[in-house]
Amino acid sequence: MQADKLSVIVRQILTDHELELESLDIVGGSRHAVVRVIVDGDGPEGRGPLLDDITRASQEISRALDDEPATGSRPYTLEISSRGVTRPLTEPKHWRRNIGRLVRVERDGEESLTGRILETDDSSATLEVQVPRPKGAKGPKTTTQNITIDLGDVRKAVIQVELTKMRAEDTTEELED
Repeated sequence: MQADKLSVIVRQILTDHELELESLDIVGGSRHAVVRVIVDGDGPEGRGPLLDDITRASQEISRALDDEPATGSRPYTLEISSRGVTRPLTEPKHWRRNIGRLVRVERDGEESLTGRILETDDSSATLEVQVPRPKGAKGPKTTTQNITIDLGDVRKAVIQVELTKMRAEDTTEELED
């Protein structure tokens, strides 16, 4: 299989569906290959692609690759998915698409930190982090502080999955909408 040719085909189809090609990898031996396509995009709210958008693009990609000589004669399995939350944030657009989410950041020469992304631009991001209250101060054990980090100093940044129990009033509001 010719990854470069397949990338061109897949990228064009994704562009037509207002999606982006994050990566395309071909894995496997001489008998069977797996073509892994990771997609991204802004989606209708700027927060990432919708499952329906990925599904429509997947169907078109599958038909195109079945008809493409660059896939060769060996059988293959096509796997298409979004970036998901486990892939590191490596570009400013990844930070923008995750505003409001919790992120763990490892920086060069600094202690790692975890905070909620409040805002971001092409070179920095502002995080709301929990910090311990000063010794002797009364009140909650922690308080929040906004910290702006330079994206160029980030070694690794990964979204943290938050598993919190919904409050009853949140569930009721969601059902009414």
